[in-house]
Amino acid sequence: MQDRTPSPAELDPIERASLDELRALQLERLRWSLWHAYDNVPRYRAMFDAAGAHPGDVRELGDLAAFPFTDKAVLRDNYPFGMFAVPREQISRLHASSGTTGRPTVVGYTADDVRTWARLVARSIRAAGGRRGDRVHVAYGYGLFTGGLGAHYGAEELGCTVIPVSGGMTERQVMLINDFEPDIIMVTPSYMLAIVDEMRRQGIDPRGTSLAVGIFGAEPWTEDLRGEIERQLDIHAVDIYGLSEVMGPGVASECVETKDGLHVWEDHFYPEIIDPVTGEVLPDGETGELVFTSLSRQAMPVVRYRTRDLTRLLPGTARPMRRIEKITGRSDDMIILRGVNLFPTQIEELILRVPQLAPHFQCLLTREGRLDALTVRVERRTGVEPAAAELAGRELAALVKNTIGVSLAVDVIEPDGVERSMGKMRRIIDHR
Repeated sequence: MQDRTPSPAELDPIERASLDELRALQLERLRWSLWHAYDNVPRYRAMFDAAGAHPGDVRELGDLAAFPFTDKAVLRDNYPFGMFAVPREQISRLHASSGTTGRPTVVGYTADDVRTWARLVARSIRAAGGRRGDRVHVAYGYGLFTGGLGAHYGAEELGCTVIPVSGGMTERQVMLINDFEPDIIMVTPSYMLAIVDEMRRQGIDPRGTSLAVGIFGAEPWTEDLRGEIERQLDIHAVDIYGLSEVMGPGVASECVETKDGLHVWEDHFYPEIIDPVTGEVLPDGETGELVFTSLSRQAMPVVRYRTRDLTRLLPGTARPMRRIEKITGRSDDMIILRGVNLFPTQIEELILRVPQLAPHFQCLLTREGRLDALTVRVERRTGVEPAAAELAGRELAALVKNTIGVSLAVDVIEPDGVERSMGKMRRIIDHR
């Protein structure tokens, strides 16, 4: 793989700042953001007053813990524009979540917000190994979903050439990678695997393409999957994190020189880790639910937004900003099976330990009598005989039992038997 480490001169000044400088900037911006929310969003004023928390009482960053949480229910209750802090005519862009579990959460941006977003995605692409002049193949979906346009504007801000392919049409994705010779691809990791399969179907060696960096986000993925992607494509596989309610992609990014967790761009977002049950703020290093407060958003400030993503905060390494570990799962994606908690990422990690199995899988939940049951439907790799695949399925079941402590069934199916996602993979199918 190419050395893609950016030089210190390429970094933003805040990426080279001391912790004291960073914390001072955060406190200044936190006070502004809390006042902005209190003065301009009636729901926030009511929430702050009910909690007895006032922006004028904030003397240090830890004082944020006195303020109430925001979650999707708050945003949906104020659908569509009730959480905006500026007049409608100052809104330059609207995005929204898919709304598959209810009303979508609507997000607004001023022109300044869009510029900040573009700069932070550019910073993230540079941290991942992107350079001015690189060609960037964007295979995230465009539209109300923030992924495609967030990646697009960020790549242009960095000075890259953007190939705005969007999701789907996998054969065409491969043709354009082969013909346009991009340096970087931005896509979900599960769809990258589908693109690799299509390359092989067309007789193209994935390791022989022009790609040097893959920037993968929008769904949890494991270190084992990073290794799988890097081996198959001979690229740097780097994680990017974001969510529409906080901004979109570019809230945090891994640095290509370390790949040891995602540096939160703390000059614009203040992270906390809380106990997901009690709401208590946990010390750095302890695992819990990730919470964000925006520090610079004009159109729609968010205060202590509960992401439901599970991770922990760690000290900075390649940058002074703190890191979050790769997201292990979401509190609302956790499967509780006969008293044992498990996440699809744990299953993925174990599948990748069995050479005969491909990392294309789904978890099917059913109820047998009064008991819940889990079946992992997973593909065998191309060229693996059915008898060997059956043995591999038994090996996977034993690994899950010995590692996680739960019994499940494994259904090993033909290659291409699991539905392919053009965006976020649907890992859990609940038939209970």
